[in-house]
Amino acid sequence: MKVDVLEESKKRMVFRVEGEGHTLLNLLKKELWEDPNITVAGYEIRHPLEGIPTMVVETNGKETARDALLEAAKRMKKTSTGFLRLFEKIA
Repeated sequence: MKVDVLEESKKRMVFRVEGEGHTLLNLLKKELWEDPNITVAGYEIRHPLEGIPTMVVETNGKETARDALLEAAKRMKKTSTGFLRLFEKIA
């Protein structure tokens, strides 16, 4: 996976994520929308042959877009770890 930041300010970040697709980006988008400071969270894959998603994140200014992304990633990790532990018990 490779992340290229295309645009960044306090309230907005636009970045591309090479090597990932809908699975990770949908999860990240969902997790970002759990944050009350998020005003925009979405992504697009412009062409299926290119397959490189571009994501846009904007906040209301009470936190930076970068901080919102980091917190969302931490919540995703916690959820994934919890699921792994549950799955290991039944496997």
